[in-house]
Amino acid sequence: MITRNAIPCLLYGVLLSLVVFASVVEAQDEDGRVFTLQESVQEALERNWNVKARTEAVRAAEAVKAQAKADFFPKFSTSYSYTRLDEDYTTEPVDLGLFAIPGQAVALKDNYQWKGTISQPLFTGFALVSAFELGKLGIDEAELELELEKIDLVLRVKQAYFNVLEADRRVEVADKAVESLRSHVKVARSFYQVGMIPINDVLKAEVELSNAEHDLIKAENMAKITRASFNTALARPINDPVSLEDIRDFRPETGTFDDYVETAMRNRPEMKALDVNLDQNEEHKRLACSKYYPEVSLRYDYIQEGDEPGVNGSPVHDANHWQVMAMLSWTFFEWGKTGHAVREVDSRRMQLIQTRSALEDHIRLEIKQAYLDLSEAEKNIPTTTKAVEQAEENLRVSQERYQAQVTTSTEVLDAQTLLTHARTNYYRALYSHHVARARLERAVGNP
Repeated sequence: MITRNAIPCLLYGVLLSLVVFASVVEAQDEDGRVFTLQESVQEALERNWNVKARTEAVRAAEAVKAQAKADFFPKFSTSYSYTRLDEDYTTEPVDLGLFAIPGQAVALKDNYQWKGTISQPLFTGFALVSAFELGKLGIDEAELELELEKIDLVLRVKQAYFNVLEADRRVEVADKAVESLRSHVKVARSFYQVGMIPINDVLKAEVELSNAEHDLIKAENMAKITRASFNTALARPINDPVSLEDIRDFRPETGTFDDYVETAMRNRPEMKALDVNLDQNEEHKRLACSKYYPEVSLRYDYIQEGDEPGVNGSPVHDANHWQVMAMLSWTFFEWGKTGHAVREVDSRRMQLIQTRSALEDHIRLEIKQAYLDLSEAEKNIPTTTKAVEQAEENLRVSQERYQAQVTTSTEVLDAQTLLTHARTNYYRALYSHHVARARLERAVGNP
């Protein structure tokens, strides 16, 4: 029989159940799609904005290489000019007695010129070769940055994926705790109404129920936040519903720390990028040393001149002519500027070497942390599994003892708290194991 005092509790329970049901419905994708881990990673790689930006950076590096290659070939240019003098200039007439040589025009007021030029570098002190090699290395660097962005994204997606699963399980645990405590409150009120327990026991049970309902609301909110993070990683609208395939199984790790370190030193994009930077440094040094050498080039000009815009010649201008020039240019003294430039490049090389050593230490530490986290999670999963079984049995026994009135309400409440903690610890250990594995894979340079 339902008492008058039990009606508000029942109504609240129905309302809370509807809220939980609405939350579950909201979590379902509109088209019924359930994301797997692999599908989540693939969609993120296809849609993520940072990956797209890095892809454009690769294209930009390819354009830089094409620019450097173009400098090897002849350059074609043209120009058209007009020069205005203050007056016509003529030579003075020469009086030879019997006759005189009149003055000759040497410059006119109006002077028009059109010029077509072909220039070809012959030797630049290896500057063009170095620039082209830097262009190729720039592509390598951009591709490694793209690879680095991808493996970082894969880790973020995996973390977001398992955060959603853990958050959902926390909601499930909190909901079960609310359901169990609601049932206990019912029993406590019944006992109180027949005078079997004091009002304090009922009040304490109701307080624990309120706390559990508060925890459930927090868990539901966290589940929504983790879904927003998941959507952000996949470049989806932040409020899109998310439904994920659960992953409960796990496999123990069999690799060794030294094997992981060796693989990481070989695979990590950061290490490869530093090697590319060292190669770039060599080319920058050769580029700086190119100033020690002269530059040799060949130039051909075709020229048309005149005193009218049509450049068809004039008394002082040939209608057209051409010229070929071989040019050598050599700046042989600049107060040690080139030497300082070379020393600057050498210093940057030492910086790169030191940075590489620091990165190696950081990678070892990163692998050690991930390896220990994975080992800890593997050890905790069997322990927490056993703890859940024991806590469930403890709650069952406590509830039976309470119904038989051979124990207090406090024992039931404590048993429920222990079960909630045990379930939470189990799911934390399970999904922490998957996250730790993802971090270890990232640490060794695998997507």
